[in-house]
Amino acid sequence: MNLPHPSDVRTSLGRNLTYGMLDHLGKVIVTGGYDDKPFPTEAELSIQHSVSRSVTREAVKMLTAKGLLSARPRQGTIVQPSSSWNLFDADILRWLLDRKFSLDLLRQFSELRLAIEPAAAELAARAADQAGLDAIAAGFARMVAAEAGDDDTLEADIAFHLSILHASANPFFMQFRDVVATALRTSIRFTNRIQGRTADLEAHEAVKVAIERRDAPAAHAAMLHIIQDVMVLISHSAEPA
Repeated sequence: MNLPHPSDVRTSLGRNLTYGMLDHLGKVIVTGGYDDKPFPTEAELSIQHSVSRSVTREAVKMLTAKGLLSARPRQGTIVQPSSSWNLFDADILRWLLDRKFSLDLLRQFSELRLAIEPAAAELAARAADQAGLDAIAAGFARMVAAEAGDDDTLEADIAFHLSILHASANPFFMQFRDVVATALRTSIRFTNRIQGRTADLEAHEAVKVAIERRDAPAAHAAMLHIIQDVMVLISHSAEPA
């Protein structure tokens, strides 16, 4: 991977240099920019990117808190394996989207969705208040509008799925918002590229209707069907030609 020229990085960091440095370094780490080279010292980073030592020090601390870096005696700062990263961190999820597309990553995202979203749909059927039901209906309406070219298909689909997490009335499910949104961005781009199609409106409407009817088993099954459809596509794409 070719790293940007320092002057280009310094210009792109924006007003908040610490967060700009965090974003730049995090993206480079996650996309493999330091896989075959040692991570620079704070002094080297300061020189390379024309920022103060305090900026680089704070950015490195934040990356360490996210599990991307660690400091060890006599070894300096090193990049941690992906197994140590906080994969629920919104920044790391965003940087993952900049990596080369991987069927394994998509499968792992989809497996997590299988564990979360059908259960959230089932809970929403039991616990959603009127505001939650209205949000689900609005999300589906956006999907219908997107199908007609009047909304963004990706953002509408994401809005629908996130509305169900919120309607579950379970704060722990709501915390999966960033993970599900990232998984959906990966999944939808994949299915659109492979199938050349947008979301299955009938399948999504089945989820909405089941929740509105307070039919928890049907809501669970309908959401399960949507994600299993993606898993089938992944399986077929992974098969040898």
